[in-house]
Amino acid sequence: MKPIPRKLFSLLLAAALGTASVLPAHVSAAAPTKSQKGKKAAKKPVRKAAAAPASDYYTGEFVNFNQWKEVQQFLDEMVAKHGFTRPELEALMGNVRYLDSVVQLVKPAPPGKPKNWQVYSSRFIEPIRINAGVRFWNENAEALARAESLYGVPAEIVAGIIGVETIYGRDTGRFRVVDTLTTLAFSYPVAPNREARMAFFRGELEATLLYARQTGIDPLSLQGSFAGAVGLPQFMPGNILKYAVDFDGDGHIDLRNSPSDAIGSVAAFLVGHGWQRDEPRPLVYPATVSPARSWEQYLDRGLQATVRPEDLMAAGVVTTSSLPPGMLYGLVDLQNGSEPTEYWVASNNFFAITQYNRSYFYAMSVVELGRAVRLARGTSASNSP
Repeated sequence: MKPIPRKLFSLLLAAALGTASVLPAHVSAAAPTKSQKGKKAAKKPVRKAAAAPASDYYTGEFVNFNQWKEVQQFLDEMVAKHGFTRPELEALMGNVRYLDSVVQLVKPAPPGKPKNWQVYSSRFIEPIRINAGVRFWNENAEALARAESLYGVPAEIVAGIIGVETIYGRDTGRFRVVDTLTTLAFSYPVAPNREARMAFFRGELEATLLYARQTGIDPLSLQGSFAGAVGLPQFMPGNILKYAVDFDGDGHIDLRNSPSDAIGSVAAFLVGHGWQRDEPRPLVYPATVSPARSWEQYLDRGLQATVRPEDLMAAGVVTTSSLPPGMLYGLVDLQNGSEPTEYWVASNNFFAITQYNRSYFYAMSVVELGRAVRLARGTSASNSP
């Protein structure tokens, strides 16, 4: 995909923003404690975007980000590193809105509530999502088969991820990505990791502007989740730049409207995070553990396979079927609230899925939903005339 020239991008962005006025660039006040409300500037997007929802929950309120010292520093970096012009960036920031709703959504859950795998999984392994998965697979069977052949990622894993993320495109998010990322980059809630999270979202905001310039998309037209994830596979903008592929061959990458691009990009992401083509299946094996509890040393060892099967066995971990030799594994615990914890032995490819979302619950939901969709699709095919 050939990037759009910078001058042309500036003209496109100016057309998208209209005549929005901004404060002088030399203003460097600290982030205000109270928001200033105002009218949203009229704008004509380069590409037609979905109408913004009326709710303040999604549209936020006006804050003059150009007055924030940290924003000014960010704009300086974008000009110096990537050749953006200050007027175009200040015009963009003049249209960005502050979203208190996303600040509230990223706050950690209150402590004390036990994790419950059965409750969590019931949100994803259910008839509506399974039926939608069957339709998605049937409609995109060629792209799923091609991705499996090219990348070595089974169709059911790709389908499982897209199903968990967006119910196969039904819910891709209604927040403007630039609003979300700007808010979180410069006004992340108080937390022990606040500085690291703000740095992460500044990087994603940078990636958004680069992606918009490369593709000619009005950055204000991008909508996504409350964390800034985009499209059917919910890629963060940085991952779009790194892993997204033009899998339908139309000359540009579109994770919002092209299921094929989403399918190829998910597979490419997994390979980029350690997926191994020739690793035997299944990805996880149900296990029992001994009362001696010497196996606890293998819990919480990071999101990677590091343990030999003979060491797990010696520690009292027994799987219902034999583990393929010559591989490393990890011990996974799925807590069930007041009910007994489930234990599984997971292979390298299971841990590759956790790089998509750093959670055992998430990865297991992907595996189980993909399996359920595959079985349901097989059943419906065998029952068809």
